[in-house]
Amino acid sequence: MSERSLVLLKPDAVSRGLMGQIIDRFERKSLRVSAMAMMQISAEHADAHYVEHVEKSWYPGLREFITGGPLVAMVVEGDQAVAVVRGLIGATDGRKAAPGTIRGDLSLSGSENLVHASDSLESADRELALWFPDEA
Repeated sequence: MSERSLVLLKPDAVSRGLMGQIIDRFERKSLRVSAMAMMQISAEHADAHYVEHVEKSWYPGLREFITGGPLVAMVVEGDQAVAVVRGLIGATDGRKAAPGTIRGDLSLSGSENLVHASDSLESADRELALWFPDEA
């Protein structure tokens, strides 16, 4: 059964020129990018995306980071896409992510960790509606 997940290549992935490498990992796993847009988001868009984190003490730093440069938003589709993408990206903290994962191989930070991916089908539905309203 095909699923869809939101994937964001965060500003650090864009500024470091890692977009192609990261997308290649998804494609080599037989996932398909069905929509893609490069943009710089507003603080309001960041708040809507990270609604569950807005009140946390560390959120202002995340908001500044995610709005601080262009990012690439993608719809990634495939068999069990949500779980497969999460496995490919690795643990949130790149310093603790397993080798072979995107974060494990390419990130050395807990906050600038290159990629966001939906963590459940419910999150994917909400996030895709926010980022790709015409695709939802």
